[in-house]
Amino acid sequence: MSLAPLDTAEAALLWKRYATAFPEAARTAPDYTTERFGDSARLADELLGLVLDGTKRATASLLRDSDPVENPLPRIGSHWIVCDSTGTPRAVLRTTELRIGPFHSVDDAFAHDEGEDDRTRDSWLTEHRRYFERRCAALNTPWSEELEVLFERFTVAFPPPSA
Repeated sequence: MSLAPLDTAEAALLWKRYATAFPEAARTAPDYTTERFGDSARLADELLGLVLDGTKRATASLLRDSDPVENPLPRIGSHWIVCDSTGTPRAVLRTTELRIGPFHSVDDAFAHDEGEDDRTRDSWLTEHRRYFERRCAALNTPWSEELEVLFERFTVAFPPPSA
């Protein structure tokens, strides 16, 4: 199954619901991006499931995946709407921490917070190397453990975890 386009119209409606429920939060950081996790339908849905069940509270991406227009770097306090593989918006996330460093600089706490596999640094290194090698191939750039990675922690802002 391939990834469907992101439903930005539905994302705008989800944002409106969030801004109505939490006007101060939306007012202090009024912009948002619409994104999904991973590079496949299976991965997008698997990682979103970890977010929605409370396991995943961090993510990592290659810094060279960012683009000032198409995919700008997040800021602490910024919002993003995460979609599933069908492009349906499922949650509003809010960035709480950012760090840029080389791939191998990931620590045990970040690997655990990312919530994937067995949540160890060794597993993180193995699985993210595979993912980042695919990203580098797609970007037509050589892979290196020295490539800069954006390490990001977030909270689920909406719907509230009890919803």
